[in-house]
Amino acid sequence: MKKHNFSAGPSILPEEVLEKSAQALLDFDDGLSLIEISHRSKAFVDVMENARILAIELLGLKGKGYKALFLQGGANTQFLAVALNLLENRAGYLNTGTWSDKAIKEARMFQEVLEVASSKDANFNYIPKKYVIPSNLDYFHCTSNNTIFGTQMKEFPKLDIPLVCDMSSDIFSRSLDFSKFDLIYAGAQKNMGPAGTTLVIIKEDILGKVSRQIPSMMDYKVQISKDSMFNTPPVFAVYTSMLTLEWLKGLGGIEAIEKENFKKSRLMYSEIDLNPLFKGFAANADRSTMNATFSLTDDKLKIDFEDMCKDAGINGLNGHRSVGGYRASMYNALPLGSVETLVEVMSELERKA
Repeated sequence: MKKHNFSAGPSILPEEVLEKSAQALLDFDDGLSLIEISHRSKAFVDVMENARILAIELLGLKGKGYKALFLQGGANTQFLAVALNLLENRAGYLNTGTWSDKAIKEARMFQEVLEVASSKDANFNYIPKKYVIPSNLDYFHCTSNNTIFGTQMKEFPKLDIPLVCDMSSDIFSRSLDFSKFDLIYAGAQKNMGPAGTTLVIIKEDILGKVSRQIPSMMDYKVQISKDSMFNTPPVFAVYTSMLTLEWLKGLGGIEAIEKENFKKSRLMYSEIDLNPLFKGFAANADRSTMNATFSLTDDKLKIDFEDMCKDAGINGLNGHRSVGGYRASMYNALPLGSVETLVEVMSELERKA
């Protein structure tokens, strides 16, 4: 049975991407596997170039002074790299969950960090509003979507200082004015590819403003000058990300996938709200289209519900330990039919109860 994969990450990929990447492992370039060829070969250099071009194109940033990088180390490494490259005196951070909390911790190793606002008081079940961002900051950092808590920023500030955003769990999922952002980073393993590479989109003119010496591996200017190949890149992760970006472009780009994502999240949240056996975790106004967090109103139904999910081929639904309950991750590649299956199981549980 084909699984309905609601895993929060590493997560579902389009079937055609899985098929093409699997074939590339066997024969990518004249009888050689993708993971056997030199990363300096024309075959892979073309892959890296195409991946970078597609990322800029899909975000609507072509010709606007941005560069795309495919790096290693996940978003956790970018918590550090952002501060190394941009933090000279003081930065502001919006704290909306575990990942922004970690980003703040890394940045504080270098200089002062102002926590502009936080939703920690309610276990991060909402996005703070009406906060004031001082104009004398080196940059302002936010996290667009919070996988653990199921919240998502719906609006972003327009600033005269650089705006940095961790978009690891909702990159390429919705239409935004991406030119508002001076630096975006995202681990591939949610909406773009397998674990192993991280996309960084950066406006070049914000670089070179700090006085510290930056280690070469962490220096965005060095990575840009080497076209993301300062060291051996994660070839399989980059190739699969390129295939996923091609798949997204073929669907009609971000505008097209946004419509599908809205259908999925609307169906999911409608069932959560109408079914008396379930309750949502995140504040309604801040609910994520990518990660719906919810729990049972009666824990005695836990075994029945989870057995029904297993029988239906539903995978990866358990919530994070800090929230509990369940988490339905509805990334770009998850078909509407998978959400329909989960909703039917939830409805069937109500009929049986």
